[in-house]
Parts: sequence; structure tokens; C-alpha cells
Amino acid sequence: MAAAVERIVVQATSQDKKAIAAKAKRLDLPVSELMRRGAFAYEAKEADQELGVLADAARDAADRAGAAIDDALNFIEASNKRIAAMEAKASRPPKPAAGRAAVRKAA
Repeated sequence: MAAAVERIVVQATSQDKKAIAAKAKRLDLPVSELMRRGAFAYEAKEADQELGVLADAARDAADRAGAAIDDALNFIEASNKRIAAMEAKASRPPKPAAGRAAVRKAA
């Protein structure tokens, strides 16, 4: 008993249709057999490789962004420490001058 056959319609330009038909004729295959073999032989290796390259680039970009954020946070922390030191210095009462006033008192 023969297996049931289903039809798959493939859209193509007239140029593509002529090229596919010519290729099938050169290979001495019906167009449907050529299309079936092509579909089963198709592997998206290039797409997988491209996705891998994109994933690597995304990971590298994320690493660079993380490092930039760490650098910015370190800079901000150091800046905050400098500001706190300046504020602490500004809030202290001024030291008396040891110049002429100290000499007058001693005399």
C-alpha cells in the first residue's frame, strides 16, 4: 500500500521557478523530489554561527558596561570622600593665627 501524499505549495518568482526546474532537469529529478531533498538537507549552520557571534558580542558589551559602572561607582565613592573631608574641614572653627597677635600677648 502506497503512503499518502500531501501537497506543499512553494511560492517562487518566475526566475526562481525556471532555475529550480532547470536544476531538477540537470539532476534528472522531478522538481518535487529536488525540493524535498533540499528541504531535508537544509541546516542553519550559518545562522547558528551568527547567533554565537552575536551572543559573544553581547556578553563582551555587558562585561565592558559592568566595568564602566564599577569605575563610575569607584569614582563617585572617592569623590564623596573628598567632599566629606572638605565639608568637615569647613565646619571646624578656624585656628588662631600664630603671627603678630601671639607676639603681642607674649610681650
